[in-house]
Amino acid sequence: MKLQQLRYIVEIERQGLNVSEAAEVLYTSQPGVSKQIKLLEDELGVAIFERSGKRFTGVTEPGRQVLESARRILSEAENLKRASAEFAGGDSGRLVLAATHTQARYALPVVVRDFVARHPKVKLEMHQGSPTQIAQWVVDGEVDIGIATEALDQYPQLITLPVRQWSHCVIAPEGHPILQHVPLSLNELGRWPLITYDAAFTGRSRINRAFERVGMVPNIALTALDADVIKTYVSLGLGLGIIASLAFDPQRDSGLAALDAGHLFESNTTRLALRRASYLRRYDYDFMELFAPHLSRHVVDMAMQGGGEAYQL
Repeated sequence: MKLQQLRYIVEIERQGLNVSEAAEVLYTSQPGVSKQIKLLEDELGVAIFERSGKRFTGVTEPGRQVLESARRILSEAENLKRASAEFAGGDSGRLVLAATHTQARYALPVVVRDFVARHPKVKLEMHQGSPTQIAQWVVDGEVDIGIATEALDQYPQLITLPVRQWSHCVIAPEGHPILQHVPLSLNELGRWPLITYDAAFTGRSRINRAFERVGMVPNIALTALDADVIKTYVSLGLGLGIIASLAFDPQRDSGLAALDAGHLFESNTTRLALRRASYLRRYDYDFMELFAPHLSRHVVDMAMQGGGEAYQL
């Protein structure tokens, strides 16, 4: 049995049982992958995948057990490499982050600046994506730390840690009549076309629920993946914007004004996600504590050992 064989079967499952796509991801040939899987099945004495001709059509019952063990073995092998690299490389290494646009644009810049100053030999990479993309990247080991508001706590393969709570605000062009309605009500807000986040992003589910509770259907004129796009269309007079409060800056967003909407919509919790049983390096802990000072090494270790959130905001 070889680690490479385990990588093959895990990647095939990840690619929806498509051997060609798995081989492409692994930079090898389809016949080579198929041969190694057959050798592994012969060694184990069980079929891992169901077949129809030469195509894989499903995972057998013993195959599910094999895949679960394979993922665990590969995770531990990666932990060994990370641990040895940390001790051999000292302060050098690679940290891969994934965050939504709102977090990457508004919450992380100062943290990234301070981290790079503290760890100049660590190569920092950042990817942006939807919450579900971020969660899957962390699960697959492509990303070390994921940061988002939605979805992360729905993946049992992840440990999630609460970072901070935040609320929404409503933005409008300066002089707009709605700015006279303080405190703002859902009835007044529902009179206007609205521009807000796509359904999978940045607390959108809480916006929907608020209107549902009072029996209203909001007039969603446009949706976008990030606050900058929303602000652009609000500036053009196409509607009122509902965005994360941290995404509005009166000096930077000249021509726009904001109204607090914390009393209209439930608060949101940004979370940080780690893969279960992953080995954390010194600079992983440093980044987390820079981003959220309450996430000390002790708190993070307690969560990793306990299998859940050890800290509540």
